[in-house]
Amino acid sequence: MRAVIYARYSSNNQSEASIEDQVEVCRRYVKNQRWKVVNIYHDRALSGGSAFRPAYQQLLADADNGSFDVVVCEALDRLGRKLSDMAALHDRLEFSGIEMHAVNLGRLTTMHIGLMGTMAQLYLSDLKEKTKRGQLGRALAGKIPGGKAYAYDLVDGKNGERKINQTEARIVRRIFAEFAKGKSPRAIAKTLNDEGVVGPRGQPWLDTTIRGQLDRGTGILNNALYAGRIEWNRCSYVKNPKTGKRIARPNSPEDWEVVPAPDLRVVDNELWERVKDRQRVVRKEMTHATGQPLNSAHRRHFLLSGLLECGHCGGGYTIMGRDRYGCATRRSKGTCENSRTVTRQDVEARVLEGLKHRLMAPELLKAFVDEYRKEMNRLASENAASRADLKNQLARTERRMAGSSKRSKTASTT
Repeated sequence: MRAVIYARYSSNNQSEASIEDQVEVCRRYVKNQRWKVVNIYHDRALSGGSAFRPAYQQLLADADNGSFDVVVCEALDRLGRKLSDMAALHDRLEFSGIEMHAVNLGRLTTMHIGLMGTMAQLYLSDLKEKTKRGQLGRALAGKIPGGKAYAYDLVDGKNGERKINQTEARIVRRIFAEFAKGKSPRAIAKTLNDEGVVGPRGQPWLDTTIRGQLDRGTGILNNALYAGRIEWNRCSYVKNPKTGKRIARPNSPEDWEVVPAPDLRVVDNELWERVKDRQRVVRKEMTHATGQPLNSAHRRHFLLSGLLECGHCGGGYTIMGRDRYGCATRRSKGTCENSRTVTRQDVEARVLEGLKHRLMAPELLKAFVDEYRKEMNRLASENAASRADLKNQLARTERRMAGSSKRSKTASTT
């Protein structure tokens, strides 16, 4: 039996040795079964709540290619913590004739998948509720339930407490004042970058860093902490089952928890309200012009969307105006000197022309044919081995059935 081992741990707070420990106990299990380890898959600091893990996805791909006969893990919840994912994995491996084994349970059956998969998913739900309850308690106590915002420093030895960073606070007040006077977030970001002002987390300023999203309360202009309020539970987070990505969904204001934090105020009420007034005007103008509110409008995708890079700074080349590509870094940060733009039609034609002629060069075509032939031979070899294994399994099954039939006839005669 060709065995593979899968190991995983969830959080950066867990020890790196966790993977090695899991692999070791799995190796001993494989040795006791007299199997052979042919591969080891591991995902570090990745939640089992999503199937979109690199090593896990590679395991699935190799399973479809018939690269092994059995998967071994320390416990079922290492493979995943969602019942639907575990059921799908079980069905997929069973179809390919691959067994699943856990060190603490032995061979995993449908019953194990149903019971243990349910328990694993309930653990995730319970952990989520406990985390949320802990954050609520922290917010009600006047402490910050999230990360450190710009213009604040951590208080040593006091978890959840913050103090104002006066240098950064002056930048925040300047951003609010300039936006209230009519300056756009993009222009503000460019000015700050030109002056060498370091942005949050030591990065250059982006227009989106300043503008954020009003409904979610993100961005410099929407952080209520600057107005002396802790606003918690503005959003709920769910994972898209198709992509595994976490999606934020704004909650209704009735569900928010708002706690006064006057000691953390950076912006006075008058300036805060002026900014809110201008945001409402901008939102109304945006909706009138496009039919969609700001942050809900999405650009169309074209043939080369997300594939072009600026030759000067390495940033993305995106649509700037009507069918023209330009440097996104220059537009959002103002830190790139490349002002050249190119029409979408021109760059698409050039790329397609290059693909058409250059990829048909004899040496490239020969390399492609050679690689294609190697891959087809590999697949044919694996299919032949798989057919041989299936024939052997069929012969063993038929022998067992024949033996069982003989015993039944003997018993009935007796």
